[in-house]
Amino acid sequence: MHPSLKKIVIIGPESTGKSTLCKQLAQHYTTLCCPEFARAYLLTHEKKYTYNDLLTIAKGQLAIEDKYESTINYQLSIINSTTPLLFIDTDMYVMKVWCEFAFNKCHAFILNEIVKRKYDLYLLCDVDLPWQQDVLREYPDVETRAKLYHIYKDLLIHQAVPWVNIAGKDDERLQCAIHAIEDYMQLMG
Repeated sequence: MHPSLKKIVIIGPESTGKSTLCKQLAQHYTTLCCPEFARAYLLTHEKKYTYNDLLTIAKGQLAIEDKYESTINYQLSIINSTTPLLFIDTDMYVMKVWCEFAFNKCHAFILNEIVKRKYDLYLLCDVDLPWQQDVLREYPDVETRAKLYHIYKDLLIHQAVPWVNIAGKDDERLQCAIHAIEDYMQLMG
């Protein structure tokens, strides 16, 4: 029997290096990273979105997360491995924040999935990286980014899953995340 999969979610405001960090961690640990569904969805919808689109995006995110989890579990049934990891670039907390920040309300489906879904560790990306222009990004100002960061931090403080703030530039950020994961894995034995 193989060890149980550990799911690590990378969250935080836009332009904080979440997707890059997710890919780097997957490469470092020789595993998979589940991409953010919203990016592909919004690029095909010309960046325009409604409140109901966020529900579609949430369901799409969960579907690809389930696909990646099944892929890793299948691979584990074939090989013997150390504790497997899956890095996830966004989750339903991100969808909750997005809904509430943009529309002042959140779909019940998203809130229910927050309760149902189980994760092992959150990595909260700090806003210490400079904002980078991207066709999908909406909040370049420092005040809004800081406000969003504190919303995420407050959510993580008030839930039970361990979390670590990830800060620093370039390799320093990656090393901070690796250190957090190694500490978590030692703690879990």
